[in-house]
Amino acid sequence: MLFNAIHRFLKTEAKGSIILFIAALAALIISNSVFAEGYQSLLETSFEFKMAGLVVSKTVLSWINEGLMTIFFLLVGLELKRECLIGHLSEFQKRVLPAVSAFGGMMVPALIYAMITWRHNAALQGWAVPVATDIAFALGVLSIFGKRIPLGLRLFLMTLAIFDDVGAIIIIAVFQAHELSWISIFLAGTILLFLFILNRVGVQRLWIYLIFGVLLWVCVLQSGVHATVAGMLIALTMPIHHQKGEDISSLERLEKILQPWAAYFVMPVFAFANAGLPLKGLSLRLLIDPVTLGIVTGLFIGKQCGVFGFAWLMIQSGWAKLPERVTWLQLYGVALLCGIGFTMSLFIGTLAFQDEAPLYLIKVRAGVLLASLLSGILGALVLRFAVDTTHKPMNNELL
Repeated sequence: MLFNAIHRFLKTEAKGSIILFIAALAALIISNSVFAEGYQSLLETSFEFKMAGLVVSKTVLSWINEGLMTIFFLLVGLELKRECLIGHLSEFQKRVLPAVSAFGGMMVPALIYAMITWRHNAALQGWAVPVATDIAFALGVLSIFGKRIPLGLRLFLMTLAIFDDVGAIIIIAVFQAHELSWISIFLAGTILLFLFILNRVGVQRLWIYLIFGVLLWVCVLQSGVHATVAGMLIALTMPIHHQKGEDISSLERLEKILQPWAAYFVMPVFAFANAGLPLKGLSLRLLIDPVTLGIVTGLFIGKQCGVFGFAWLMIQSGWAKLPERVTWLQLYGVALLCGIGFTMSLFIGTLAFQDEAPLYLIKVRAGVLLASLLSGILGALVLRFAVDTTHKPMNNELL
């Protein structure tokens, strides 16, 4: 049953990664065509949201980044809760390796970026850009090799990506908050407490949680904390126990509903809105700028060193074991794939430099796209060699 669930998930992610790639490519083409001005004007168009006297006016780009992306983080939260309580992560031994590897994969890139940009105060704000992994693209590359990839390696990457996304949410909540509205925070806390009480007393109606979830999102949106944090909070309140006569819980039902929407709509729309990079005037000078260089080095070098290095330390110290039927070379290939930051890195970069000149966003996009391309290509090459040699006698010790 576990294998079937993972197979369905990977099948969705593989198709989603293709659509994601097409959306990003379309954004690059349009932003370098005669339609570039119209593309930018569309993203900067303002729309109002009205509810019970509350009026919120934001641009299309902001609605995408703060509205649609909340759905993505809601899905991440649902996956995390299910896996930790009844799934693969319910056993400590199975979650310690990817959790520590994810931590290393966030810490090392951030330190590398900080070392490169420490003399530039404005550039230093982007320290969190290279800490994120794009699970859709990473799993998309992994799915190329089909059944030749061991199940343990797929589980390792999926679990690492979940912890990576949780780390991104914590960074957004703690470091990307602006002027705080304590009234909105109090209201959000009250609604959150009410949702936990509903869960505790056994309320299973999905629509009740969704209605109050929308109210929670509005309060977080107005609080100064980034609205996507609401997605994770809502997920933690969802009932995971089955109702009488039901095969799946409310949490599992919502996860099943959201998975294709996130893969086929939310992430492609986000990519289309954020991946536009004007190539006119792009020069070597831009590529060696501290921001661009810090992102490329952090994602491409820092990610693989952090993920693989921390995994090696955990395994060699006896705190964890190499996943079943997985070789060190395969693990290194996956560590390389973790350098595909793309949507998540673009998202954090947009938040980090939203008050700076537009030139900073161009540097972020250039760095993220280049690093993701390098990580994806090299990761695929390493994995191809690794899976082609698994049928030969191999020493599973690191040389």
